[in-house]
Amino acid sequence: MPAAHWFVYMVRCSDGTLYTGITADLAARINKHNSGQGAKYTRSRRPVCLVWSEEVVSRSLAGRREAEIKKLSRLEKEKLITVSV
Repeated sequence: MPAAHWFVYMVRCSDGTLYTGITADLAARINKHNSGQGAKYTRSRRPVCLVWSEEVVSRSLAGRREAEIKKLSRLEKEKLITVSV
């Protein structure tokens, strides 16, 4: 059985804000955000653009990493995005 892969990701919304989430299918999730079927937060802030992602091996780890990122300041999130480019 292949290992499950999960992604922690950040998108930049049309108003410049950042949204952080997790998913097992990154491309499909971004499409959902942009079609208005994603998180309530992004529905009124479309389109969104993927600016950062990190692959992890389990949903549990993805959730923990998401929580860590959500605790970061805006400046720290921007640094994370810049470093990964």
